[in-house]
Amino acid sequence: MAYRNKVYVCVEYDSDNRYYNTLKMWDKNDKFDFKFHNAHDLNTIMQFSNEETIKKRLRERLLNTKLMIALIGERTKYHHKYVGWEIKQAQKLDIPIVVVNINKRNRMDSDLCPASLKGQNALHIPFMKEAFLLAMENWYDFYHKTAKYSGGNDYYWEQFD
Repeated sequence: MAYRNKVYVCVEYDSDNRYYNTLKMWDKNDKFDFKFHNAHDLNTIMQFSNEETIKKRLRERLLNTKLMIALIGERTKYHHKYVGWEIKQAQKLDIPIVVVNINKRNRMDSDLCPASLKGQNALHIPFMKEAFLLAMENWYDFYHKTAKYSGGNDYYWEQFD
């Protein structure tokens, strides 16, 4: 098994890629204390690749993943081909999931959250650098010590209310 130290960002790329690019910008900016090992840096997927090849590459990335960040926007819950598949794979692999609401809501957003993430022991946070930092520093350990045994809850950080 691969050493899991990467952060996998699950995003509906057509409409929400600017938020993914913001994460990469924060990572590259020396003025921000925001660093992550991006799972998407592991291998290349060509835009003309077939679905089977794409999913094979995504699974390779997930096998190196310690934490999934699921960016949730207006259209995310309608994208099952890859976004839904990525979420299900992360759940099968017992990868802790941080649900990041692009609309900056600090709890599970029942209107936008994909059904596969509701009541699934995921952390729901607003799209804020401080919330990301707290989640990346603490969610993995909390999930493996407590959350995954809780029977299906939606978690959030109270300080971002």
